[in-house]
Amino acid sequence: MRRPLLALEHVDKRYDAGEISVVALRDVNLAVMRGEYVAVMGASGSGKSTLMNILGCLDLPTSGRYVLAGTDVRLLDDTDLAAVRNRLIGFVFQSFNLIPRTSALRNVELPMVYAGVKQRERAERARAALELVGLADRAEHKPSELSGGQQQRVAVARAMVTDPAIILADEPTGNLDTTSTREMLDLLDRLHLAGRTIVLITHEADVAARASRVVRLSDGRIISDEYQTPGVVVHSNGQR
Repeated sequence: MRRPLLALEHVDKRYDAGEISVVALRDVNLAVMRGEYVAVMGASGSGKSTLMNILGCLDLPTSGRYVLAGTDVRLLDDTDLAAVRNRLIGFVFQSFNLIPRTSALRNVELPMVYAGVKQRERAERARAALELVGLADRAEHKPSELSGGQQQRVAVARAMVTDPAIILADEPTGNLDTTSTREMLDLLDRLHLAGRTIVLITHEADVAARASRVVRLSDGRIISDEYQTPGVVVHSNGQR
């Protein structure tokens, strides 16, 4: 029997601020197999960002277990968590999170710097990643010299360059125009077809329609978890 690449088991997340306690996630159970393309949907305040932070090992559950690639993350210290993030997870954020005064090539190299990869290999792998996303000719351009769509593709190249087990994309089309959104989703489609595991956080039905599975959150709980035919928009009321 295959093991999930990631599994949340009865996960709760609570934030305490003085006498006030806010429950962001409630008894969340979620398993994602290697090679799946999963969209997580929900309104603002539904728990999407908290779930993303836990999946990305940026935060830990208050209770319950998160097992990533066979490892219970509760057993890891901060150094080990940082190593897991760098080795197993590729992040793509809505705001791109590129270093402004650094070239696209150097931005893509960054995760390998932390991993201790030698400079020549870093440059070779970064150029190959930029070529894969169609930006080989923009390697020496700074973010300010690139369009929003191009910046997001640099972010995808950076996420892929360490060959991570999973790509976590947090509202990756939120700052893009219609054309760039389509190009970004086409790129994620290609990555999925090549065998990448993708978890996409979004509030847009058209974006979630690209995934083969949609998980919906409300008030910190999973209210539905359904497989679908990619390309068919299923709205929150269940209508196509």
